[in-house]
Amino acid sequence: MNELLLNGFSNLNNPAILFFVLGFIASIIRSDIKIPESIVKILSIYLMISIGYKGGFEISHSGMSDDLLKSFFISLVISVTTTTIVFITIYHLLKKDFLNAGAIAAHYGSVSVVTFITAVSFLDKIGVEYNSYIVGMLAIMESPAILIALLLVKFFNKSNSNTEVTNIKEIFKEALFNGSIVLLFGSLLIGFVTGSKGYNLISPFFVTPFQGVLTLFLLEMGMIAGKRIEEFKKVGLKLGIVAVFFPIINGIIGVLLASFIGLNLGTTTLFGVLAASSSYIAAPAAVRLALPQANPIYYITMSLAITFPFNIILGIPLYYSLSSMLQ
Repeated sequence: MNELLLNGFSNLNNPAILFFVLGFIASIIRSDIKIPESIVKILSIYLMISIGYKGGFEISHSGMSDDLLKSFFISLVISVTTTTIVFITIYHLLKKDFLNAGAIAAHYGSVSVVTFITAVSFLDKIGVEYNSYIVGMLAIMESPAILIALLLVKFFNKSNSNTEVTNIKEIFKEALFNGSIVLLFGSLLIGFVTGSKGYNLISPFFVTPFQGVLTLFLLEMGMIAGKRIEEFKKVGLKLGIVAVFFPIINGIIGVLLASFIGLNLGTTTLFGVLAASSSYIAAPAAVRLALPQANPIYYITMSLAITFPFNIILGIPLYYSLSSMLQ
């Protein structure tokens, strides 16, 4: 417990996290702070290119390994497991309809790039190493969960011909070729191909200013999360509780599986973070296309206003502490 508290305070001592809190408070007190949407898009593109390129560069140095193949396998296991657990919980235990159960499951089975990047920043700050290929696992885990959730909806939709569910080919295309997936995989490939020479050329822009850009982006994310506070009543107490329950359970699953195959402390932590995180970029786009009748107040508010702040402030040190216990 003492280690968990120390890690929690360490994470809160991170300027990026404190700016997230500042943005959250600024939104609640209705401050007029505003970052133009075009700037926010540039910041998000920067972060995805930076993390993808650095991962590709590191892989070019470390090469392929058995750990990478094992990690690929457990990435798929985590996606299937967490998505199914969330769907069953929402549909059977909380008695929500299968459309909203599928929409929420797609978000919680998928991953949050920003949560992952913040976790990487946390590990860098405390000097814990991790395997660079984990960036590839981030990209791999984003799409399968969306497809699995929509297949579950298809299965429970057999008796309801009035429900609109988009063709599976369109879903597949949206899940695999959305902007975040293309940027992450593309940047990783470029970093792998160009190696040290390319890294030395662009590191002054894509590596050195990383923390500053992340701080600006989390300020914006804090303001967005704060705006969702007003919709808590519409979400309801039960869904609000499971929005904290899901990341803890899913994070434990990720940590246990990564620890079981013998990954190091940093990589195990990041698998826990990936399993615990909830998408609010790729999944909403796919769900809006595939399940237009699902209620966005549920899945957006749960993912962005509850789970995301929990993971950023408390979840990351929690998964690190659990990983430390299993090493």
